[in-house]
Amino acid sequence: MATYAIGDVQGCHDALQRLLDHIQFDPSCDRLWFVGDLVNRGPDSLAVLRYIRSLGRSARVVLGNHDLFLLAVSEGVVALRPKDTIGDVLKADDRPDLIDWLRHQPLHQREGLFFMIHAGLLPQWTTQDAAQLAGEVETALRGNGFQSFMRSLFHEPAVTWSPNLTGILRLVTVARVLTRLRTCTPTGDTSSFSGPPEATPPGYFPWFRLPARRSADTTIITGHWAALGLHMEPNLLAIDSGCVWGRQLTAVRLEDRMVFQVDGLARP
Repeated sequence: MATYAIGDVQGCHDALQRLLDHIQFDPSCDRLWFVGDLVNRGPDSLAVLRYIRSLGRSARVVLGNHDLFLLAVSEGVVALRPKDTIGDVLKADDRPDLIDWLRHQPLHQREGLFFMIHAGLLPQWTTQDAAQLAGEVETALRGNGFQSFMRSLFHEPAVTWSPNLTGILRLVTVARVLTRLRTCTPTGDTSSFSGPPEATPPGYFPWFRLPARRSADTTIITGHWAALGLHMEPNLLAIDSGCVWGRQLTAVRLEDRMVFQVDGLARP
């Protein structure tokens, strides 16, 4: 039995199947941890969702920003943009089942010394804090206020996190951190920067570089930052290696940190 953490798939179904062949994945005994952004920008989001859903307990997922975007489009909260490639999901006969399944996926997974989220954690948060806050958002995603939450997530202006935040503003701020964070200040102010870490704006740092980070006692598994690429430290597995941008799709075997990669989407 082995557990593999897999980076941002983003609709690259062919690359995912080649990666699973490469690791000789056996769903009867192995497990896959998907770090989010299952869909969008790649050519076959529908096939990716159908396949991962079909794996049942052999797959564990956290939601990424593109997955939340699909939920928002499905609810009519936002419109598709020219670069989006999730129309196949929206037109599918099994769209209601897929959207319901996606709504019920978490924003965090924890097992032993591993803690998986899509993007990052604020320096003030322990993993226990993050799990509790993620749980609040997960409840909102699955509840009757789902559409209101999604509308606020995509249309309300950003605010800086404070433990004193309440209501939907608190939920939105937590969701944005967990699914969008790359860089922040030591006090937790975030930015929208998406470039390589060496070009991080003055006063900001890659979230995992802050020396007083309270989650440093746990190995964080994360994706989201394609410009960072595969980056491994004793307490970090950052595994978005840019599959959809023509680089690689990565799997890391958690038992021994062995890395497996296949080439991603060929770009013109």
